[in-house]
Parts: sequence; structure tokens; C-alpha cells
Amino acid sequence: MLKQRVITGCLLAGSFLIALFTLPTYGFIGLITVVLALGAWEWGGLASLVSATGRGIYMLAVVAIAAGLGVYLDFKQDVLLTEKARFILLLACTWWAIAMLWVQSYPSSAILWGRRWFCLLMGAFVLLPMWLAFACLISLPEGPLLVLLVVLLVVLADTGGYFMGRAVGKTKLAPKVSPGKTWEGLLGGQLAIAVVVVGGGWFLDVETSRIALWLGLAMVTGLASVLGDLLESMIKRHRGVKDSGTLLPGHGGVLDRIDGLTAALPVFSLVFSLLYGRF
Repeated sequence: MLKQRVITGCLLAGSFLIALFTLPTYGFIGLITVVLALGAWEWGGLASLVSATGRGIYMLAVVAIAAGLGVYLDFKQDVLLTEKARFILLLACTWWAIAMLWVQSYPSSAILWGRRWFCLLMGAFVLLPMWLAFACLISLPEGPLLVLLVVLLVVLADTGGYFMGRAVGKTKLAPKVSPGKTWEGLLGGQLAIAVVVVGGGWFLDVETSRIALWLGLAMVTGLASVLGDLLESMIKRHRGVKDSGTLLPGHGGVLDRIDGLTAALPVFSLVFSLLYGRF
């Protein structure tokens, strides 16, 4: 299983990097739309849509909304810096603040979101802002590097959290949602992010004030990624399944790989947009 997981992970990472730095902007947005569609398909299953027809209709509906958002924003370079994009991302971050309360109060919160139609609606709020943030970031001149940065921050939060949690983790972060996560692991992820950001800033001779801004943004993004992970864990636990799908050998489904990004990308994009020019 470990060998299969490593092979799949390497293939995913390599393919992502090639696509990120070789595809044109609209080509990369198209690829992310495919990821959006696969994520919606799996979310339909988590929301108890049994038939392929029902899941297919839900998937097409989510993709259609994404297309509508694209038309509404009139994608062009620097679209992330427009008021329209900022407003939608602000709504997305507000939604994630509410989602955090639901995660904290699970299983009681399932009374609110446990119905199929509400869970499907929740899926749209989880997946569409991620797609929008991807598309907005990649529209910037430095877009590929920013997208890569967000992915690395999510990986650091996850990896640092895993090793610190295994080493000294005792205090459960959300025992009814994800018993394996601990507050010590959360701290480990934040420490990993801090070391890399501060060390990288020092190596590149970045001004102290700018390092502080990047560090704040990076740590908030790392915290958001943990929330995204916990939310998907909550949905899977409520549904009684281990993975969102079986598409990726050794990893589960697409949602199992992008859960941290669903929250991290909108948060990073909104803060970066608001502070653009100060970094």
C-alpha cells in the first residue's frame, strides 16, 4: 500500500508541476475544471446520491455554475484584484468560518447540514471557491509560483502536523471528526511553515517587514488547510466511508487529495488580493 501511495503521489506531483508551468492560463483553468468535476462527482456520492445519473447531473450543475462565474468575472490578467473577485472570495471565507463552527459542534451540527439537498449545496460552497481561487491566481503574472506556494503550504501543514502528531501528539483537535489529529500536530504544521517561510526569506534577502507579511499569510493559509481537511473528514464520517472515492490508488479519491486546498486557496487568494503590492 505504501509503495502504491508513493508511486501515485509522485505521478500526481510531476503531472501537476508540468501542467502548472507549461499550460497556458486557459489550459490550466480547463484542467482545474476537470478536477472540479471529479470532486463534484465524489461529493455527490458523499451526499448520498446513489445513482450515476443523479451524481452526473450534480457534477454538470457545479461545472455550469463555475462557467457562469467565469463569464461574470470576465477572466483576464489580474482578475484577482477586481472587486467582483474579492467579494466572492470574501463570501467564501465567511462560509468557511461558519463551516468551522459546524466541525467543532459535530455530530450535533449534522442536524443542519445532514439533509441531502443541504449537503449538496455545501459541496458547491466547498468546491467552487477553490476553482475560482485557482483561476484567479493563475491569471496573475506570477500565478504559477503563487499556486505552487499554496500547494507547498498545504503540504507543509499536513506533513509537519503528521510527524509532530506522531511524535508528541496527545491532545485531540477534533476527536469526533478526525481522532488522529491533535493540537500538537497543528502546532507542528505551523512550525514547519514558519521555518520554511522565514528561512526562505532570509536566504533570498527579503526585507523583515515583507517576511512578516508572508509569514502571517502562510500561517493563516496553513490553518485554513486543516479546516478543509476536517470538513471532508466530517462528511465522510457522517456517511460512514473512509475515502471519497477510489480513483487514485493508495490515496482514495480526488477530494481526499484536495481537501486542504478547498479552504486554503480562497483564504490565501483573498488576503493576497487585499494586500497586493505590499509583498
